[in-house]
Parts: sequence; structure tokens; C-alpha cells
Amino acid sequence: MSLIVQKYGGTSVGDPERIRNVARRILETHAAGNQVVAVVSAMAGETNRLIQIAAKVTGEGKEPTEREMDVLLATGEQTTIALTAMAINAMGGTAVSLTGAQAGIETDGVHTKARISNITPSEVHRLLDEGNIVILAGFQGRTAEGRITTLGRGGSDLTAIAMAAAVDADLCQIFTDVDGVYTCDPRVVPDARKLDEIAYDELLEMASSGSKVMQSRSVEFAKKFGVRFEVRSSLNTNPGTLVREETMSMESVVIRGVSLERDQAKVTITGVGDLPGTASRIFGPVAEANVIIDMIVQNVSKTGITDISFTVNKADLARAEAALKPVLAELGEGVALEAEDGIAKLSVVGIGMRSHAGVAAQMFETLAKAGVNIQMISTSEIKIAVTVAESEIETAAKAVHEAFGLAGG
Repeated sequence: MSLIVQKYGGTSVGDPERIRNVARRILETHAAGNQVVAVVSAMAGETNRLIQIAAKVTGEGKEPTEREMDVLLATGEQTTIALTAMAINAMGGTAVSLTGAQAGIETDGVHTKARISNITPSEVHRLLDEGNIVILAGFQGRTAEGRITTLGRGGSDLTAIAMAAAVDADLCQIFTDVDGVYTCDPRVVPDARKLDEIAYDELLEMASSGSKVMQSRSVEFAKKFGVRFEVRSSLNTNPGTLVREETMSMESVVIRGVSLERDQAKVTITGVGDLPGTASRIFGPVAEANVIIDMIVQNVSKTGITDISFTVNKADLARAEAALKPVLAELGEGVALEAEDGIAKLSVVGIGMRSHAGVAAQMFETLAKAGVNIQMISTSEIKIAVTVAESEIETAAKAVHEAFGLAGG
């Protein structure tokens, strides 16, 4: 008998009929002789509805306390686990729903974006051993003091991966509204191909570069604890994409995929003295403003003066500018700040880059032939990323995808 953890996202449980469809899938898995823990998200749109209600009762210009927001948002998943268990029981199965707290998921005390610190799955094992299907609320846990917490974006994926590690599951399946991980976003590149497998590091780079299939911290957790998982659709029975540790054979594929991320912005500090501590004085206030920085480029200094550019999400641009303006005078006379939005990031990812030369040259040549101007360049061992005008990102993605032979057959 195998122990399987399955996760179903908000779209998969978006209405009563889809919940019944999920219930049938879970029952089929159980009927095949498996123990099943099914992690479910709130129904599509429910979290946003609760946030809107909170805003209305709190009043304009006021923010609800994060502690009470967690109590409120956790009810979205609690509704779904109860409905899913009801559907399974109505179909002749035996299912029991558990909140994150009841399942032994303990977190730190950071409300709205808590991190899992420990899982004690004794209640989960007890219910499974009695022959039950366990329906578990994703996205939530509790502190050591008993306070309800939520895990932030991608929290249900994280719940599934973490629970699979805690119960030593034989398989973890992440069911979503797409068939798996593709070589590029099929909405941008229609001939993008679904991947049979991908390494943790490759999916991490793609997630951090704009791929929305999985949140990066869920993949990080899976890599840390060696949880192999499959990303597949809840709307059909097609095989998905297996995410696993890398193997020697994987390196034969130079480029695994192309990712794109829109809504980026660039900040440039010009006329900065090339002195020790300058970067710290720039990036310290930005970090204190809780703005996440992506790409950083500093020009080579020949006269003791340089320019520093970095990218942030467009939504964070105003905060970044506000944090930096008080610093400009401290950096010396002639220092200025320039900000520009309308930028997008294009990345090519593949562990095969470690042992194959010429990827950057091919990428840059392809973009040049497509008439796409590169603004910034950033590299890692298995990724090359560039920023381009957002109006050119789809042209760039299609050209690069074709150049590296990633299209489906």
C-alpha cells in the first residue's frame, strides 16, 4: 500500500461540480489500494472575497490586524475541506477533514506569511490507519501558542510538500489547472512543449523568473527534503511533469525552458562615487522598505564615478524611490535617480548550461536578429536573464524558444 499526498488548487475546487470531480479522483486513488491525504485550497476567488469584506468592515484608510486576517483567511480552506469530505462521504467513501492546526502543522509567529517550523502528523497517521481519507486544509498552521497563521502565496503547495515529507509519502501530486510545466507559457508561445521531468534547480530558476506553476519556496522545501512530486492537471488524466533531483542524463538537455516576467521596473543611481560602502548605503534603505531587488548591474568605473542599476517589481517602484530619495544627498553632489517602468525579464534555464558553451552568444544573436534590444544582463550557473522593453517580450520569447529547439513535435 502506497501513501499518496495530493494537492488541489482553488480552480480545481472552484464550484460544487469541480469539488465532486476532485472527490471522484481522490476516491479512485484510494480504491486503487492507496492511503490518501488530499490538501485543498480555498475555492477560486474566496480569498479575495474575504479580503474585500475585511476592507469594508475596517474602513477606508485603516488596515485590519494581521492576526485577525489570518483567522479570517483560514476559513476559506476550512470551507473547502468540509465540502470535499462531504462529497467523498456522499459517494460512499470515508473522509475526515483536518485544519492545519489539527494536522500538527506548527509555524513561526509571522502572521500572513508564516514559515513551517515543525509537523507532528500523529493525527494524520491515526486517521489513515483507520482507513480514512484525510482532507487537509492548505495554506495554514498554528504557532506553538495556538494562534492561527497563514503561509502566504503558494501556501497550499507548501503544505502538500511539507506534509509529504513529514509522513514519508511515496508520491506527492500537485493538481492544478495546467497539464504540467511547459518549456514556455503556452499563452505566449503556442507550440510550447510539456516537460516530462525537470530538476529542482531548474524549476526554482523558472519560478523566480516568472513561471507561475509553483512558488519557489515550495520547490526549495521539496529539494531540501528530497520530495519528488508531479505537477499535473485536475481537469484531465494526462501525465504531468515529474520534479526531482537532477541526473546525469538531464545535462544532455542544454535549455529546459524559457520564462518571462512582465511588470518590471528599473532604477538607476547615476554619478555615484566608486567607494567602499556605497552599495550598502543604496540597498540598505531599499531592503528596509521591504522591496525585493532582482537584477543588479554596476558600470565599470574609470574615473571613480559609476552608475548602479537594479530592477524591482513595478508595484514596488514608488516605495523604492521614496526610500532612496533621502539617501541621494548623502551620496555626493551630482548623484541622481532615474526610474523607468515598461520593462520585462526574459530568462533561459537549463542545468545543461554547466557543461555546454555558447548559450549566451546564441541567445544574444537571436534577440538581435529579432530586433529586440537588451537593456540588462544577469547570469547564474544555470540561467541567463535579460531585460527588454515589455512591448517586445513576446517577440523575444518566441524567437528564443524557437532558436533553442524547444517547440513540441
